[in-house]
Amino acid sequence: GSCLESVKIAIDTGYRHIDGAFVYYNEHEVGQAIREKIAEGRIKREDIFYCGKLWNTCHPPELVRPTLEKTLKILQLDYVDLYIIELPMAFKPGDAIYPKDENGKFIYHETDLCATWEAMEACKDAGLVKSIGVSNFNRRQLEMILNKPGLKYKPVSNQVECHPYFTQPKLLEFCRQNDIVIVGYSPLGTSRDETWVNVSSPPLLKDPVLNAIGKKYNKTAAQIALRFNIQRGVVVIPKSFHPQRIRENFQIFDFSLTEKEMKEIEALNKNVRYVELLM
Repeated sequence: GSCLESVKIAIDTGYRHIDGAFVYYNEHEVGQAIREKIAEGRIKREDIFYCGKLWNTCHPPELVRPTLEKTLKILQLDYVDLYIIELPMAFKPGDAIYPKDENGKFIYHETDLCATWEAMEACKDAGLVKSIGVSNFNRRQLEMILNKPGLKYKPVSNQVECHPYFTQPKLLEFCRQNDIVIVGYSPLGTSRDETWVNVSSPPLLKDPVLNAIGKKYNKTAAQIALRFNIQRGVVVIPKSFHPQRIRENFQIFDFSLTEKEMKEIEALNKNVRYVELLM
């Protein structure tokens, strides 16, 4: 229920881009929130930009459309605005989201990203999705798709970890050259959950530089981190279930960082991921 309420608060605050995924197990709540706000007359469907994701067990081309259709059924929407391949590697197809063998090791599956991409293109042609993209792809993997013979649609976006401690300058430049938008996840760093987070890096929002710049503008370190990415052309998707923070994260359009401040924040880059994706 917290997801339903958070999405409604976000829509009321002014958010229009909602980043979701089948494996978050909350698309039914997101869909309900969108439909309730449409019924209230707060928004129209075309005001919302919803991103869904193709999970690792669904890479075989024949599974792509049924998987997207399942997402649409859960959301109770006719289309999604963006559908992305969540990771460039595949797990064994089947009912298990994280398939493992008797020793607890992941069971992988040989994947042909170009064939998966062609199935994504077919979903766009069928009107089930407006745009298609990728996530967690490096330059080599992007080039594999960009150079694919008979490419119909190139990826519009690449969703990757991106924040002042992991600024992704080379990937950002490559994507700019190819008109691919970088969408930055964990733009505020992450939780400190050792099961999936590299906690060797200090918490981003405690950073003295971000806090000092924040003081100057009467903003939080989080607002400075978000503004930094927005100003360099990176889309940010901060996650929060906290009403006050949801509103705060949106209040970043009433000030600009100077060139000197942007350089100071860029210099914080440690080139270290919080989300290591150890699988």
